[in-house]
Amino acid sequence: MSVFTDALSPQFRTIAPDLRGYGRSSVRQPFSMRDHLADLKALLDRQQVDSGILLGWSLGGILALELALQYPHRVSGLILVATAARPRSSHPATAWPETVNTGIAALASAINPDWQWVIDTFGRRSLFGYLIQQHTPATYRHIAREGIPAYLQTSRWATQALTQELRQGYNRLEDLPAIQCPCLMLSGECDRHITAASSLETAQALADCDYHCYPNTAHLFPWEIPEQVMADIGQWLNKHQSQWHSTPNSYP
Repeated sequence: MSVFTDALSPQFRTIAPDLRGYGRSSVRQPFSMRDHLADLKALLDRQQVDSGILLGWSLGGILALELALQYPHRVSGLILVATAARPRSSHPATAWPETVNTGIAALASAINPDWQWVIDTFGRRSLFGYLIQQHTPATYRHIAREGIPAYLQTSRWATQALTQELRQGYNRLEDLPAIQCPCLMLSGECDRHITAASSLETAQALADCDYHCYPNTAHLFPWEIPEQVMADIGQWLNKHQSQWHSTPNSYP
């Protein structure tokens, strides 16, 4: 989340937790998606945040929507990134050469993410091709520094909890009109993990939502075009600036 917090921290108080089973929030037993929500509410209570702007990327966006539905008084705005209330995927079946190329590209990027020959030879033919569209050294630096460590630190229990929820047909579209706070939905045109169409569907179901879809980008588009993404977020924050500062102890 540093692509967001680095840009927003000079102006706002930012809190970027590792969800249960991800990063340094290790677990040793199964859990459900509901546990994520309980953890996040407890975090807000512990940090004494009465209300704030939630920014959620992918699964984080789903959890942000859930928090806004369950605790509307705690959420003054939503920034939703590559996510949906009825997430749909267009990811094809994985072929073994893609898996092999992913390992080579990941290892080489960890050593030297600026090696364009590796990017063109292996990266474009790997599973990274479904996550990004712009195979540039800058994007691979994010993958090497943040993406690969995050993947390696994701527990099997976290993967299991998410898979179970999706298999049950997660769908909160009908409940979205209850969310009345300002929202911003950002999506990548070529996203195969959560399609742009499902993100747009969510944006249209929200009462007050601005929508941007970025061409020639995929699920990790904040790492592909960070300047444009943060510029659009900044404009949206400025648009609602008076509202963000109208509530005491309210933190984006």
